[in-house]
Amino acid sequence: MARITKEELLEKLFHDDYERLKGKKLRMTRLRVPGKEVCLAHVISSSQPCVYRNLGLHIGVHEGEDHTGESIGLIRFTPWEAVVVAADTAMKSAHVQIGFMDRFCGSLIITGGLSEVQTAVEEVVRFFKEELGFQTCEIHKN
Repeated sequence: MARITKEELLEKLFHDDYERLKGKKLRMTRLRVPGKEVCLAHVISSSQPCVYRNLGLHIGVHEGEDHTGESIGLIRFTPWEAVVVAADTAMKSAHVQIGFMDRFCGSLIITGGLSEVQTAVEEVVRFFKEELGFQTCEIHKN
């Protein structure tokens, strides 16, 4: 899909009233209607210390533990509550840790070895697609 400018978008949305509204202040509200979707699935093969710290994954680890350099799996869902099922699926499919889980935004971050994180992300996406009937995206790897 080609990108369009703000002006082109407004003209498409308000095609009949565009000339009358031009120059006036408009307030646009974005709304997301949750569907059944896995909209992001990404595996970072080996995290840099700055990425690990900026994601807050270093918080709450036991003294002496250092998880920097581990792989990171990022998955995003709608409806947001699906993240609870995804976390359970990930933990049961591979030896990974939950780095972050937000049931109000649908974000899940898992950490662990590369093969374990890949297995967990693949199983979560497969389960949501085949068992729960979600629309899913491709898994990206970096």
